[in-house]
Amino acid sequence: MTAAAMDVVHGVEALEPRHGRVFVVIGVFDGLHRGHAYLLRHLRREAVRRQARPTVITFDHHPDEVITGTAPPLLLHPAERLERLAGAGVEVTVVQHFDDAVRRTPYDVFVERIRSRVELAGFLMTPDAAFGFERRGTPDALAELGGRDGFEVVVVPPFTLNARPVRSSDVRAAIAAGDLATARDLLGRDVTLTGVAGRHDGGTALQFEMPMALPPSGRYPALVGRRRRELEILGDGVASVRPALDSASDGEQVRIRLVAPAR
Repeated sequence: MTAAAMDVVHGVEALEPRHGRVFVVIGVFDGLHRGHAYLLRHLRREAVRRQARPTVITFDHHPDEVITGTAPPLLLHPAERLERLAGAGVEVTVVQHFDDAVRRTPYDVFVERIRSRVELAGFLMTPDAAFGFERRGTPDALAELGGRDGFEVVVVPPFTLNARPVRSSDVRAAIAAGDLATARDLLGRDVTLTGVAGRHDGGTALQFEMPMALPPSGRYPALVGRRRRELEILGDGVASVRPALDSASDGEQVRIRLVAPAR
């Protein structure tokens, strides 16, 4: 499935009966790492069992920006995140605007907003997952609510790699340390950077619309499309690629894959 084929809905208030019966997982899904891929496989399987559409509810920016005042750098450009969700078989993605009003919304109110618009088959969760005000929407709380309102809660064990959970924060730490091989192991793919082409210091550079997780300043092997080039990470947060971007138009979106060394 392509991102164009997946239904992208801007907020749960925009859900409509035409989106069908949904089975939902909620999360930031920044990076779409191996733990996320594991969840999405379970999401598809459980949705099929319930004759429902596998559905992700995610956010337009990292909730920490509102909760703590500081958001971590992104592991994926939002457009690439949608592409990867579609590629994982997600049929409906709700991109929820996250602000203080959403942060203060009780979990049962949020669930009712979904139920009032579409048929809700249930939720997929891990034991430590929770949402809603003060994270009171735990698996047990949702199961009790579902028993009353007619939806199911499926709890799956967390994904582990080498006996450790895979977390976006660990991917960011590996990238920040320049350890692209570890980042690749956690992601299940190479690190990608998406930005826009623009003039910089006499050349054409990739510049970012939002803070992205970058390795330390230096030179790294990279693929631009199918062309192998050397990527220079500059200290001012700009990734400069020469000459691969010289043919790109100002403002054109470009994606680069950092090629991690073989172990």
